[in-house]
Amino acid sequence: MRHARRRLVRRVTRLAAVGGILLGGTMVTRAVASEPGDPSAVPRTYAASAADTGSDLASRLGTSRTAGSWISAAGKPVVAVTDEEAAAEVRKAGAEAKMVDHSMDDLKSAASSLRSAPRVAGTAWVMDYRSNEVVVKGDSTVSAADWSRMTQLADGMGGFVRMERTEGTFTTRLNGALPLLSTAGRCSAGFNVTDGQRDFILTAGHCGPKGSVWFADNRGTQQIGQTVQQSFPGGDFSLVQYASGDAGAGSEVVSIGAGKGVRITGAADPAVGQRVFRSGSTSGLRDGEVTALNATVNYPEGTVTGLIETNVCAEPGDSGGPMFSEGIALGVTSGGSGDCASGGTTFFQPVTKALAALNMKLIVAAPNGSGQQGAAPAPSATQSAIAPGEASPGSAAPIAGEAVETLLSRLADPKNVGPGLLVIAGSLVALVATRFIRAEQDRKAYRRYYSATWG
Repeated sequence: MRHARRRLVRRVTRLAAVGGILLGGTMVTRAVASEPGDPSAVPRTYAASAADTGSDLASRLGTSRTAGSWISAAGKPVVAVTDEEAAAEVRKAGAEAKMVDHSMDDLKSAASSLRSAPRVAGTAWVMDYRSNEVVVKGDSTVSAADWSRMTQLADGMGGFVRMERTEGTFTTRLNGALPLLSTAGRCSAGFNVTDGQRDFILTAGHCGPKGSVWFADNRGTQQIGQTVQQSFPGGDFSLVQYASGDAGAGSEVVSIGAGKGVRITGAADPAVGQRVFRSGSTSGLRDGEVTALNATVNYPEGTVTGLIETNVCAEPGDSGGPMFSEGIALGVTSGGSGDCASGGTTFFQPVTKALAALNMKLIVAAPNGSGQQGAAPAPSATQSAIAPGEASPGSAAPIAGEAVETLLSRLADPKNVGPGLLVIAGSLVALVATRFIRAEQDRKAYRRYYSATWG
């Protein structure tokens, strides 16, 4: 009976070991398949040059002959034009032209009429370049009477103002990307900036009024700094001056979680259709697409204009966190609707406008990728276009001040090959052990048998 139990244990162990080898092989295969490719090997589609991007063409042709620009799915700039002569100039520059009925002047006039009407909290409007319309959005808090009044106003503007109800509510995301905590709530750090003598954190204006003191921990023992300038409502940006006056090592890097970060190399204005990335202390790294520019949002606290609209999700606590693409700083998180479970709309304060208003310069990585260059030049023009599906956050960098991943946590990450290799190694050890034990038992039985026969 005892021998039968031993044989059963050995068989079960061998079967488990063989199963472990197969499972480990599958885990390694999936991990390797999920590894991102070498960024330098990914094909990219760039616009011919900054001077020939859609925004530059629209600016050169004028607001009476164009109605905005965006990036197509192939990464090519598209310009909305109102006449064939303008279309010919756009095509000559290597961009795509789309004929539309309403010029940028028409769209701006409609937006101006909406701004002059009585303010309704919970509404927002954007100029949708791709549909050649002004889109008015109302969240769940807007009453039927207010929505009816706004609909009547839109109907009298020429038929290119579209009314659209949205789920959720338009709220600021108060409650980087590393957390900032104060008595006002929790926000996320945006980008590090400087005036040449002192360093600051650029974050959302609604995070706290001038004089707010910010900490890195909820016990209030690790002071980061104090808000020294604020714009909200109207704009949505503020400056937190470091208590030490110095942002320290790694100030050109924004956190994307798990001890990882992205080096920031400059600042720019995004284009409609561009793939972008957002990082926040609540929901981490998320990505999506720019859907509109120059958005106006009527938050309960007040109206903010000139925002970037995206379909990137965000949640409370993500406010002030950075938005970027290919290492280029684009905006800081303002507010929106929805969450990262159901999706939603998120608005961002453009970085270039905040830097200009504050007379600050972005702290960026040195050209060779090592250390800190000091400060970025004046805000640049819209960056060269990249096919939306091919864009990446930027070059990777470690985060100073965050806990470094342990070897065990890296091995336990299902995206790495470590777990699979551990399973394979353990299974092989078990298989070899069972074979060794069986052989040793056979040798002992052999010796016992012949010892008995030899007398």
